[in-house]
Amino acid sequence: MEAVAKLKNYPTGPRKMRLLADVVRGMQVEKALAILEHHPQHNAVPLAKLLKSAISNWEQKNGGSAADSNLVVKTVFVDGARVLKRMRPAPQGRGYRVRKRSNHVTIIVDSNN
Repeated sequence: MEAVAKLKNYPTGPRKMRLLADVVRGMQVEKALAILEHHPQHNAVPLAKLLKSAISNWEQKNGGSAADSNLVVKTVFVDGARVLKRMRPAPQGRGYRVRKRSNHVTIIVDSNN
C-alpha cells in the first residue's frame, strides 16, 4: 500500500530540484535519507523532510507498524509552480525581467513486495 507526501511552492527552480529527485528515485528509503542528509545541495534538506513525511504517512496507513527495511521510493516528480516576476535595473533606464521560479514535489513510497 503506497503513501504520498507533497511539498508545494518551494522557492527554488524545478530544474535544480529535479536533479536531486533523480538521485533518490527508486532507492530504499534508508539509503535515500542517508544520501539526502549528506548532499551539499540546499534542496536536500526539504526533500529529506518530505521523504520522512512520506514514510510517516505510510506508517499511518498500515496500522502504525514501523517502516520496513523493504520500503522504497517508488515515484518522485517535480512540477513547476508559481513564478514571481520581478524587475532588475538595466542600463539606459531599462528593466530586465527576473523570473523567480518555485516548484511542487510529490513523493510516493511503497513496500517492495
